[in-house]
Amino acid sequence: MEVFLPIAQVFVNPVEILLLSAIVGVLSGLFGVGGGFLMTPFLIFMGVPPAYAVANEANNILATSVSGSTTHYLKNTLDYKMGFMIVIGGSIGTALGIYTFTYFKGIGKIDTVISLAYMYILAIIGTLMLVESLGEIDKAKKNLAERKKLHVHYWIHGLPFRMRFPKSKLYESIFTPIIIGLVVGFIAAIMGIGGAFILVPAMIYIIKMPTKLVPGTSLFVTIFVSVIVTFLHSINYGSIDLMLVVMLVVGSIVGVQVGQKLGEQIDSSGLKALLAILLLIVGIVIAYDTFFADEIRNETVKIMDQDLNFFSKFIKEFSMDMPFFYGLFSIMFAVFLGVAAAFLRRFVSKFKKKIFIKS
Repeated sequence: MEVFLPIAQVFVNPVEILLLSAIVGVLSGLFGVGGGFLMTPFLIFMGVPPAYAVANEANNILATSVSGSTTHYLKNTLDYKMGFMIVIGGSIGTALGIYTFTYFKGIGKIDTVISLAYMYILAIIGTLMLVESLGEIDKAKKNLAERKKLHVHYWIHGLPFRMRFPKSKLYESIFTPIIIGLVVGFIAAIMGIGGAFILVPAMIYIIKMPTKLVPGTSLFVTIFVSVIVTFLHSINYGSIDLMLVVMLVVGSIVGVQVGQKLGEQIDSSGLKALLAILLLIVGIVIAYDTFFADEIRNETVKIMDQDLNFFSKFIKEFSMDMPFFYGLFSIMFAVFLGVAAAFLRRFVSKFKKKIFIKS
């Protein structure tokens, strides 16, 4: 069974997308990293053009970020002041990223740029994760306790205009979170990822935020960055496909909830090594697909001019006639599903506790 995407103009298997997005969601919930750097390449492998894969995955990340951020809001594990400083930089970075995206799209090289960006990013992330996870496994076998330096200073800590962040108990230059946000926003606009793999380590090791505030604040920042990316891609390129977004969001939200539960119960050191190997494999496949499989890609994207059903026609006409409102609707749709998933999880958790107490 295949479904035709009216905006991306390709056929996809909805079962495969739901399954893959759920698996990526589980990995995201399990390891605390965004799944965009895995799901976007998977969409590309399934025949979705890279420019469309980036935009729709950004909308998907918005929904999962809203869901996770709402959960942290209910637990009061968010630093809003620090988050807004990062969002300022993220907004600037996103604007620069969209400008860069527009330039390469104009010269017809955007698909190659996206593929190369993923190839290098996945190679770097996969290698670093593999080295770290193997080190953790080796230390666990030898029962070694790692002694960390308490105070490590970089050039970024010497920047002026310091501000107090009461929630995190920090006295930091406002330029530190702004610069970090700028990098995250730029990458998110071009690659359609949340940027958690950069943001989380930066918040821990550079900003030195308390670990318990990092996941919630990271998700809070990702919401704003994803909103800007989704809206600009929708307005400028009309590349948001609601049929694809629905499948991605449903699978991802379910997967993230399962992954977070699993993360509370199992040691993920060994699994992190497997994830690192998976990232390296995906990076290698993207490299092959970019340099050696051009003819295959050209054949897969020639499927178009099909008769559309009522819903597909509505989406296509809505996107073309009212791109501004279509972008807003895409954002509100993702936000609604994210909030609903968070409150549903809280309700189920409370219900289970009541049953456990009664029993």
